[in-house]
Amino acid sequence: MELHIFKTKEAMGRAAADRAAGLIARAVEERGEANIILATGASQFEMLANLVAADIDWGKVTAFHLDEYIGLPLSHPASFRKYLKERFVDKVPLLRKFNYVDGEATDPADECRRLGDLILRAPIDVACIGIGENGHIAFNDPPADFETEEPFIIVDLDEGCRRQQVGEGWFASMADVPTQAISMSVRQIMKSKSIVCTVPDLRKARAVRDAVEGEVTNRVPASILQEHIDCRMFVDEPAASMLRNHK
Repeated sequence: MELHIFKTKEAMGRAAADRAAGLIARAVEERGEANIILATGASQFEMLANLVAADIDWGKVTAFHLDEYIGLPLSHPASFRKYLKERFVDKVPLLRKFNYVDGEATDPADECRRLGDLILRAPIDVACIGIGENGHIAFNDPPADFETEEPFIIVDLDEGCRRQQVGEGWFASMADVPTQAISMSVRQIMKSKSIVCTVPDLRKARAVRDAVEGEVTNRVPASILQEHIDCRMFVDEPAASMLRNHK
């Protein structure tokens, strides 16, 4: 894992988007197409705003997203499908395809299988992800499943994860936050050729420290990123404030 620290989240977002855009453009040049993963949440605001403005042949790009709440309507302000449609898909109208996770599917297990079949035919060039306050990647809350080879899985959301969603303003109360989601698995994320991880804000400082400087453990799911051959983490100074070795 390679760490990059920036004074502001705006600078962080620009640098992360530049890295992702370069990787996408390289894949298009080398293979004629690119497959990417996009995350949601407050951590991705600045990165996505810059990525949609990048000079990329989007007509050769297929995108997947990481996760979605089970049973949450597309119209809900916290819907990840709504988030990505408004912040990415609508802003790159020439995009070849976006594979949404349908949290309203009649059978979530069937939806996992559908998405799994798609992503197994589309090896990922770059995954743009974040880290949760509890150290999760996607919705793989601790203790995360580091073993399953299934590309998409049904997960239970822990209290820390659900509390973060309320704290970020996506839901009015804990009672409103769904308890389950469809999530890309840890192993599937790790199969990405490159990973761009963007993590701003002081509230993520402990998770960043444990992911970067702690042992690799499913109690801190993001710590697995230490084992990826090409993972760059972009953080702002508040998020880096608890690191011992990067003052």
